[in-house]
Amino acid sequence: MASTAFPSRDDFAALLNDSLGGEDGGFEGRVVKGTVTAIENDLAVIDVGLKSEGRVPLREFAMPGQKADIKVGDEVEVYVDRVENAHGEAMLSRDRARREAAWDKLEAEFTESARVEGVIFGRVKGGFTVDLDGAVAFLPGSQVDIRPVRDVTPLMDIPQPFQILKMDRRRGNIVVSRRAILEETRAEQRSGLIQTLAEGQIIEGVVKNITDYGAFVDLGGIDGLLHVTDLSYKRINHPNEMINIGDTVRVQIIRINRDTQRISLGMKQLESDPWEGASAKYPVGAKLSGRVTNITEYGAFVELEPGIEGLVHVSEMSWTKKNVHPGKIVSTSQEVDVIVLEVDPEKRRISLGLKQAISNPWDSFAERHPIGSVVEGEVKNATEFGLFIGLDGDVDGMVHMSDIAWGISGEDALALHRKGETVQAVVLDIDVEKERISLGIKQMERGGPAAGGTSAAAAGLNRNQTVTVTVLEVRDGGLEVQAGEDGATGFIKRSDLGRDRDEQRSERFQVGQKFDALVIGFDRAKKPNFSVKALQISEEKQAVAQYGSSDSGASLGDILGEALKAKNEG
Repeated sequence: MASTAFPSRDDFAALLNDSLGGEDGGFEGRVVKGTVTAIENDLAVIDVGLKSEGRVPLREFAMPGQKADIKVGDEVEVYVDRVENAHGEAMLSRDRARREAAWDKLEAEFTESARVEGVIFGRVKGGFTVDLDGAVAFLPGSQVDIRPVRDVTPLMDIPQPFQILKMDRRRGNIVVSRRAILEETRAEQRSGLIQTLAEGQIIEGVVKNITDYGAFVDLGGIDGLLHVTDLSYKRINHPNEMINIGDTVRVQIIRINRDTQRISLGMKQLESDPWEGASAKYPVGAKLSGRVTNITEYGAFVELEPGIEGLVHVSEMSWTKKNVHPGKIVSTSQEVDVIVLEVDPEKRRISLGLKQAISNPWDSFAERHPIGSVVEGEVKNATEFGLFIGLDGDVDGMVHMSDIAWGISGEDALALHRKGETVQAVVLDIDVEKERISLGIKQMERGGPAAGGTSAAAAGLNRNQTVTVTVLEVRDGGLEVQAGEDGATGFIKRSDLGRDRDEQRSERFQVGQKFDALVIGFDRAKKPNFSVKALQISEEKQAVAQYGSSDSGASLGDILGEALKAKNEG
């Protein structure tokens, strides 16, 4: 009896353990139901059947951003952290209870790929925290919306759907996405809307975004791309030259790709095509005015009217400036006169000429300076074969090395002149088509063309004609001579002074001495070239033909003697 009236400490412990569910079924670490017995300030007092009650903050009974809806007498589920703390109270948690229940539910929804409802309630590094009815999930910044969102404040503390991307209960990690829900919804809307659209249809939309290559237009739930080349027939460098974000625009559907759900739009298709009848408006040879819109390495584009541009190739920009960048000839927005060279309406191309709109300086030079006239210019460049002389009209003429000086080699003649020097020269030849002007400096010296530019042919000289010449000047390289008393002047090279080497000495002649020579040709200035050697060979052939041949037994001396005798008797 004593033991019954006064139980021992061990008996009391066994009775308490039984009341708490047994040694293996204790309250701690379990979710149990309890009753709200009181609300004190911001705490709810809850009785879960233990020897003491527990207190839970009211905020644990409310969703983020909302007010707790709880009153005395309500039955709630709580998690028992400890049966008794140092103050003898039960340690309870509503958050832990909700979390455990939420995890069970979320695992099932994750397995079924179902949507879950949650509330964005905080910001962390790289994203945001989401309350999924008690379980806390991570929402990466890239998964908030389809496009980057600068301000997430309007989305916070609002219940909305999410998709679970990954979860690990052991580590307590859950990753969710709001973007996946939006994309799925958007895809459903796009699929429905795209079925109502057709190519060629004209529709209104709102400019949603602008890039360098075009603009995205919202057609009421689906976006279409308005490429910069389809904004207008005229040249557009950037879409914001014509449209701005928020503008309502009227566009035509050009193409629809139902597989990728991409739509191409156009605005210029609603305008009349300026290329229609372009061949009639811009005939070949017509002179037009236009504005330079763009300059490239290979030429410049000139706008003839809004929507029609022609290309002036770099080769058609200047008569005289070769191998220069087009930007050194024209500038953007400059008004220029051009000539239509070619029109291709199918390829929408017009070839224009800038230089053709002005007079050809080569033609002008030929009119002002006929062959034989004297010109003056600056030595612009010296090459291994001659000198380039700058002439009026911004054209160049070339003096070949053989036309620089008489009686010396071309290399020595080139050394006589330097770049920047002003020289006079005679116009020897003009080829307008090839844009070439041949000049001669040596022809300015004595022995050059006859007065007035009279050529040797005009003076009555012909090739293979024998004439009497007078020595005007003796040089190391040969003789300057003149045909007759006042005929054309020419030159006899040292090698043409005789057949024998002993005769090919120019010092054996004297100024004023007269002798016969044969006209063997003319240089580019129509100046005759003479030869004593060629005359000797010619006379020998004639003597052999007239008085016999060495084959008949007569010696060459006999034949020439007979010819000389006949000449003297005649």
